[in-house]
Amino acid sequence: MASIEIQVPDIGDFDEVTVIELMVKIGDTVKAEQSLITVESDKASMEIPSSHAGVVKEIKIKLGDKVKEGSLVLTLESVDTISPSGQSGTPPPQPSPLLVAGSKGPVAPVVPAQAAPVLVAVAVPVAAAAVAEAAHQPTALALNLPHASPSVRKFARELGVPLGEVKGSGVKGRITEADVQAFTRAVMIGATKTLAASAQPASAAAVSGNDGAGLGLIPWPVVDFTKFGPVERKDRPRIKKISAANLHRNWVMIPHVTNHDDADITDLEAFRVATNLESEKSAKSGNNAGVVKVTMLAFLIKACVAALKKFPEFNSSIDGDQLVYKQYFHIGFAADTPNGLMVPVIKDADKKGIFQISTEMGELAKKARDGKLSPGEMSGACFTISSLGGIGGRYFTPIINAPEVAILGVCKSQMEPVWDGKAFVPRLMLPLSLSWDHRVIDGAGAARFNVYLAQILGDFRRVLL
Repeated sequence: MASIEIQVPDIGDFDEVTVIELMVKIGDTVKAEQSLITVESDKASMEIPSSHAGVVKEIKIKLGDKVKEGSLVLTLESVDTISPSGQSGTPPPQPSPLLVAGSKGPVAPVVPAQAAPVLVAVAVPVAAAAVAEAAHQPTALALNLPHASPSVRKFARELGVPLGEVKGSGVKGRITEADVQAFTRAVMIGATKTLAASAQPASAAAVSGNDGAGLGLIPWPVVDFTKFGPVERKDRPRIKKISAANLHRNWVMIPHVTNHDDADITDLEAFRVATNLESEKSAKSGNNAGVVKVTMLAFLIKACVAALKKFPEFNSSIDGDQLVYKQYFHIGFAADTPNGLMVPVIKDADKKGIFQISTEMGELAKKARDGKLSPGEMSGACFTISSLGGIGGRYFTPIINAPEVAILGVCKSQMEPVWDGKAFVPRLMLPLSLSWDHRVIDGAGAARFNVYLAQILGDFRRVLL
């Protein structure tokens, strides 16, 4: 009987991560690349896939365990030793039930439909509906140090939340960011319940996931949509649920301002087309190994690097009362995938040429669509570009990807008549939408950034200056 040990693979920069979900049980038949467990750090969650196919023989970890690269997850009995009936020579041991916090008895772990590993930027558990609580006592003596990560402690300090009064919903009572948010909402409900009661009937007060009590708003409306016609309900994909929490946080906590402008890319587009034609001719004549298709986004990345160098406040992040100015230039680009929006990162874009950037973008975009991006390939960005050029539209307001302080949105370019001082001439114009954090950047600086970026796209030789 062949026994295979499945270990935790390379998980990026994380020393240890916590097991938050078991996706298989003893006796299950798994395929190669099927997700086995979900692990979580302070910044990300990740599903660990199986490197081999087989039948689960023994599970070596449990919920709440700390694991790292090389930790033994489980052992498999090789599929080669399984009889045609699907059973191995020795009956597998009976699975042990899992005890889930808050349940009345043991439940079986759920195996998700998708097999490919799914990586997300930040994992924020969905908090239960907050209940009204009395305001905390700031002078009360904290006798026990609560269990929370450094990032959660910092988040609580920024909101003025005493962790000693927060009830943790994580593993072994661990306090999560969602618990801090729920505590804040509960305090706000206690302060504004009279106003909310007068503005909305009590029957509609508790709405899961959509109440705005933390902002002093009336509760979300409760609607029975089936009264108006047929409906269909579908669960949101995991990535979209977690992305929604991040987008909500960023939109509420960052004072966004968006500048709109247009860049004349007539000459740059002509150069891009000529470059691709030349590459195709060289490939046909056997002068190179393959064709690298250069996209306008590759030129945008190089142009943004030049603008970040000229305006370093756009390449910074807020850290308490200080600004961290980065001396590197890692550019993220939003990739549309079947599972939701993901943001791969081109590292050291200032040191790479257009062909190398185009090649890396293609490889990263494919990995994003296949759900194969690693945490390291999605982290470290200084600035993000969200391009809708292949779809259409004119302008929009992209949401800043914290802890970055700006993001560039681009839409589909189109020919427009432009006055050259003597006559109107047709020029290809690219719409630019620059969202920026008003705590770091002011209006004049943002306008200069957009103007300079448009100048570079209008005459790409400026990147050499």
